[in-house]
Amino acid sequence: MDLNSASTIVLQVLTQATSQDTAVLKPAEEQLKQWETQPGFYSVLLNIFTNHTLDVNVRWLAVLYFKNGIDRYWRRVAPHALSEEEKTTLRAGLITNFNEPVNQIATQISVLIAKVARVDCPRQWPELIPTLLESVKVQDDLRQHRALLTFYHVTKTLASKRLAADRKLFYDLASGIYSFACSLWNHHTDTFLQQICTGDEAAATNSLERTLLSLKVLRKLTVHGFVEPHWSVEVMSFLHAVFERLKQFLECSRSIRAENVCRDRLEKTIILFTKVLLDFLDQHPFSFTPLIQRSLEFAVSYVFTEAGEGIVFERFIVQCMNLIKMIVKNYAYKPSKNIEDSSAETLEAHKIKTAFFTYPTLMEICRRLVSHYFLLTKEELAMWEEDPESFTVEETGGDSWKYSLRPCTEVLFIDIFHEYNQTLTPVLLEMVHGLQGPTNMEDTSAILIKDAVYNAVGLAAYELFDSVDFDQWFKNQLLAELQVSHNR
Repeated sequence: MDLNSASTIVLQVLTQATSQDTAVLKPAEEQLKQWETQPGFYSVLLNIFTNHTLDVNVRWLAVLYFKNGIDRYWRRVAPHALSEEEKTTLRAGLITNFNEPVNQIATQISVLIAKVARVDCPRQWPELIPTLLESVKVQDDLRQHRALLTFYHVTKTLASKRLAADRKLFYDLASGIYSFACSLWNHHTDTFLQQICTGDEAAATNSLERTLLSLKVLRKLTVHGFVEPHWSVEVMSFLHAVFERLKQFLECSRSIRAENVCRDRLEKTIILFTKVLLDFLDQHPFSFTPLIQRSLEFAVSYVFTEAGEGIVFERFIVQCMNLIKMIVKNYAYKPSKNIEDSSAETLEAHKIKTAFFTYPTLMEICRRLVSHYFLLTKEELAMWEEDPESFTVEETGGDSWKYSLRPCTEVLFIDIFHEYNQTLTPVLLEMVHGLQGPTNMEDTSAILIKDAVYNAVGLAAYELFDSVDFDQWFKNQLLAELQVSHNR
């Protein structure tokens, strides 16, 4: 396909393919399908979608056809595979300019570069990573952002490869660029914090976007880039820095008004910090051991004490609870019944957990879960009134405990109660005894507290089997309550 003559024809057909008229659209799509296997077609598409003077819809379609072509024809063994010569030209063209003005198209270009990188990097495309590292340092805002976006998508894609040889290549890449990625993240984070302090919200929003992207890169490198990450001083320094940065960002959220683009991004970044910790704990439980104490102190203080008041938001509370739950339930941290059969790493982790979960701490967590987080909200009561079945399904379905507050609090309660039932059984029974007798139907808060405590007893029923005579409780207390006909 001759580039000069073909460009005009392909551009014309792509324009027809964006038409709303099926009589124009269908033949154009057929023609594009025939061209998919023609040599030079993808070079023409590259010229079209990198030409910023053309119609956005046409450029968008050109990017999509190019991206689909990578899946079908890029590998050497594929039928109608692209020639090595054309692929060399295309690779060079893709990273010549990180200056795409349209966000959606920029994202698609980043994704398609990552798709090529999955097949060719680093062997056939050794210049990709060095080019990206240079490009994220430029002073031009647009180029810097687009390069950082591409850097993230490439890192994400390479981190997802699972063959041993690919894992080795990613380990080599991670160790080579980790220091740079950390300094990049610190630079953008410090810039954002300075701009928030000076009240320059527009500039802060831009810096926050770069902070978010560089943190996404670091998340992939940290979780997937090291066999034994605890031996890397840089990795452990970064993970400890996450707690400090989280505190700074949570404090920032006080000063940014709600319903704000910057606030939305800020909350996304805060959640990403927690994902770094959760992913690292999931993939490297023993490397996480030095972080257990700090993670528990951090999560418990924000979720179960006054420290979090006016700062925390629902998704962050859920993430903190998931962090506590994963530490409590982690099998890597549970010694065997025969202590001699347990590894030194397991015993060390168990020791840290035991030292943290003292009676006062467990009592505070249990009481706060029941008396604060188990209380039904006005929205939940309204939903329950309107559609009880949907309310039940929504609260208990699938993986809802990972993302929704009520299921998450209940799962955390069950896990902590199971792990520390001897300590917590008297605490819960004391709450039950405090509610015996009839309840004033005009006192809504008293009704909601009783509902919360009964819910807790239901969740912990298995653990309470030897401590509660459920038959007697039913006859002496619950039966009378079931007969109350008040609409509350």
